Amino acid sequence: MTASKPHRTMVGGMPMPGLTERVVKAIFLTIICGAVVFPFIGVISTSLAPAEEVTKAGGFVLFPTHGIDFTAYRSILSGGTVTQALLISGFVTAVGTAIALVLTCTLGWALSRRGTIGNRPLLLLVLISLLFNPGLIPSYLVVQQFGLLDSLWAVIVPVSVSAFNVIVVRAYFAGLPAEIIDAARIDGASEWKLFRHIGLPLSKAVIAVIGLFYGVGYWNSFFNALLYLNDSSKWPLQLVLRTYVVNGVELGGQDLGMAGEAVPPQTSIQMAILMISIVPVLCVYPFIQRHFAKGVLTGAVKG
Repeated sequence: MTASKPHRTMVGGMPMPGLTERVVKAIFLTIICGAVVFPFIGVISTSLAPAEEVTKAGGFVLFPTHGIDFTAYRSILSGGTVTQALLISGFVTAVGTAIALVLTCTLGWALSRRGTIGNRPLLLLVLISLLFNPGLIPSYLVVQQFGLLDSLWAVIVPVSVSAFNVIVVRAYFAGLPAEIIDAARIDGASEWKLFRHIGLPLSKAVIAVIGLFYGVGYWNSFFNALLYLNDSSKWPLQLVLRTYVVNGVELGGQDLGMAGEAVPPQTSIQMAILMISIVPVLCVYPFIQRHFAKGVLTGAVKG
């Protein structure tokens, strides 16, 4: 008699993987997580390690053994170049995200109303802008003609509307229950009231996700600043990060607002700048995560 095959547990009509397969997956995922987490731990440790330990380790500390020192953070937040860049990035992110959300939501609502005059041509223009990039030189010439060079508005305005985000928001608005909108129209609600009191309250999930997209985009933006901002005093944090961390330019005491004081090792300063550039996104993402799948998937499928 032939031995019968071992019975495999079924979940949702699909067989559960065997023990060997699960062990292999666990080992594989552990290796991947370690490859991601260990460098991050090293960045945190180097930014918090005492100067002597960083110097002795050659610039990179995985686990500090001589205590924790916040000198690197105090130095970059003492009112110098990094502090100014941090405030500029906060301004650009807050103002840019607010403007982008207003423009994207209003345009998405207009495109979702099929009776709107010029709906189809305007939707076609949005789709064309999604498929075809105007290029670097035409974009620079447009910014120059509007007199936005060397202004923070040059970092905010050109990317204030994303065609992809408009399409997602439009699809979400188009999938709202038509009965609610028709009932509001019968009660005499104008198009603005429909948008403000029905469209926006029922679309918090997609608005939160789109806001996260815009916010992260503005916070991480450095290329537009590199193109349009000649004055280094207007540089956002990411351009400072690129200059002093990626390119390896050293930050002196005068740049940090610590003239005449001892400056921590450059590696500690670089890792501290890197951490400050990451922390805001890490703090915001957990609050948006529960809306992420619902906002993107529903907006992408409906309509």
